[in-house]
Amino acid sequence: MRREVRWERMFPDELEAAFDACPVVYLPYGLCEPHGPQCTLGLDALKAHGICCAAAREHGGIVAPPDYWHIHELSGYATWSAKNVGEVRSWLTAMPPWMHFKNVCYHLRAVDAMGFHAAILVTGHYGPNWNDLKTLTALVQPRFATRIYSLPDLEANVPGFDNDNHSGGDHAGKVETSLLWAVEPDCVDMSRLPEKGEPGFHFAMADNAIESDRRTGQRMVEDEVRWLGAKARELLDAYAKSPPAGRRPLTFDETEQVWEQLVRPELPSFRTMQDSWKNDEPPADSIWRANWKVPSRG
Repeated sequence: MRREVRWERMFPDELEAAFDACPVVYLPYGLCEPHGPQCTLGLDALKAHGICCAAAREHGGIVAPPDYWHIHELSGYATWSAKNVGEVRSWLTAMPPWMHFKNVCYHLRAVDAMGFHAAILVTGHYGPNWNDLKTLTALVQPRFATRIYSLPDLEANVPGFDNDNHSGGDHAGKVETSLLWAVEPDCVDMSRLPEKGEPGFHFAMADNAIESDRRTGQRMVEDEVRWLGAKARELLDAYAKSPPAGRRPLTFDETEQVWEQLVRPELPSFRTMQDSWKNDEPPADSIWRANWKVPSRG
């Protein structure tokens, strides 16, 4: 029987024992969005969550419940969707950047209040959002005792699919499909792939999805687990060498101040808030046009 590491499925005594053994928390993020006919919609978060669980089982730590609500529908995400998804029901669980990143601030507030020494935020959703996640965590780190590191899962996927010493990442192609196949085999059905050369958007499937391989996915998961274990040890060592003089949980009001004073002023510079991270735009009659233009807010 595998040791349980999923916060929401653990009993209080199990959580306390896991915390005492290794005070690291993994926070997985993703999105329900089109990932081809062969993958379930929750691929991004399922992938991140599965990799985090494998890392916690191997190296210790606790995995927070995955967050399936993420950034989409605006700027380049809308342009990409017009080209790769088409005018169909997308089944997206999307929200704007200012809501997603404020939620992340409260997630960090919660794990810091629990007393975790280290927090690793892993997003399985790509595009510029992960650059902004790194910016966010750097901005708020001084207000939290917990040592924080954030990354897209592809950063830990070295050497990647082809052993080419490059991080591996794609969208509903051989990399993501193989990773999901490894961590959640019931969520991949290769029999649903279209015939080779069949025209159509195919719900944002990459052309090389047919090259997906579960065993290679398992090897990539092992690579990422190894990388995350090393990062967790690095963060724990940094905390031990310079522990906070005292820890006091931030109140909700103080968390709002962190947002207003540290993050909100920088939000307009976040890459997901830029109209120009893609050079074109959805057609005027596209369903993806509605939220394409980034509003000046946050």
